[in-house]
Amino acid sequence: MEIGRGKSGRRAYAFDDIGIVPSRRTRDPEEVSVAWQIDAYRFEMPLVVAPMDSVVSPATAIAVGRLGGLAVLDLEGLWTRYENPEPLLAEIASLDDVRATNRLQEIYAEPIKEELIGRRIEEVRESGVTVAARLSPQRTAQFHKAVIDAGVDLFVIRGTTVSAEHVSGRHEPLNLKQFIYDLDVPVIVGGCSTYTAALHLMRTGAAGVLVGFGGGSGHTTRTVLGVAVPMATAVADVAAARRDYMDESGGRYVHVIADGGMVNSGDIAKAFACGSDAVMVGSPFARATESPGRGYHWGSEAHHGDVPRGTRLDLGTIGTMEQILYGPSRVADGSMNLIGALRRAMATSGYTELKEFQRVQVVVAPRRLND
Repeated sequence: MEIGRGKSGRRAYAFDDIGIVPSRRTRDPEEVSVAWQIDAYRFEMPLVVAPMDSVVSPATAIAVGRLGGLAVLDLEGLWTRYENPEPLLAEIASLDDVRATNRLQEIYAEPIKEELIGRRIEEVRESGVTVAARLSPQRTAQFHKAVIDAGVDLFVIRGTTVSAEHVSGRHEPLNLKQFIYDLDVPVIVGGCSTYTAALHLMRTGAAGVLVGFGGGSGHTTRTVLGVAVPMATAVADVAAARRDYMDESGGRYVHVIADGGMVNSGDIAKAFACGSDAVMVGSPFARATESPGRGYHWGSEAHHGDVPRGTRLDLGTIGTMEQILYGPSRVADGSMNLIGALRRAMATSGYTELKEFQRVQVVVAPRRLND
């Protein structure tokens, strides 16, 4: 559509703007499978907990793994900067809003310690659950050997925006294609938000591509940088890239993982309806009683040294991680029993498998028209 005489733009939709259409056939929710497998690793639920210090510690990564999911350790977070970050996590929870950003910058100025990277990964690995860990593209070359040597199962390269063609005159950029080819573990990379960017990331050999800018409810990327692509459209575009890449590569399937912008179970269901294979979420788990943020939530964008693009949110706590995932729910706002709600959304639409549910009909139904 025309924005002005010199600029046109495409209409894009957020999850709030769409609705899932029930079909003529319904299913029993107990007969619905929400299992997800990427490479050699199978999970009983398709929810990945985002690499944020407010939600993932070695202990919560183990707990999520035992509940059938996957949690990603942030190897640039407090757990690799400090021997014991618990006092700092308590301090962050006690800060007022005026002081929070500056103090976060001070706390995260502590250098990353390579020996702690190996120790945290080994701590999770010893529990027997699948180990996933994240580095930013800027630090992947520096620390990746420590990550691989410690025995990570899934390597996540995650940033606000990650491209396969980063250009820099100051330093040699990470060659994603060569890096992934040389590794013996599957790599998940992102974020991206367009068909073309996703297609290029898929061509690097990645096992999965993250869709979105991460950060979710706490990020201020749109306010600070003016960068924004509504998630429903972004996921659908990247799902189209997955389809076309399968044709191009002779059948290689790259997983599409929606990352950010999902605060309730309805958003999660819509992400799958738009074509996701899995979702990466943070804020729903920040409200768990076991989460290290103590009811507060922030991402790596919130403590950027030069251009912070996130805020620390006070979400409070509502229940255990198991209740948030599997219920029972005591509220009607979609914040608890996320897996039960996903099963029911699929059953109501007549689907028993996630890949089938990607074909469900959706309509444009802006929330403002329904209020």
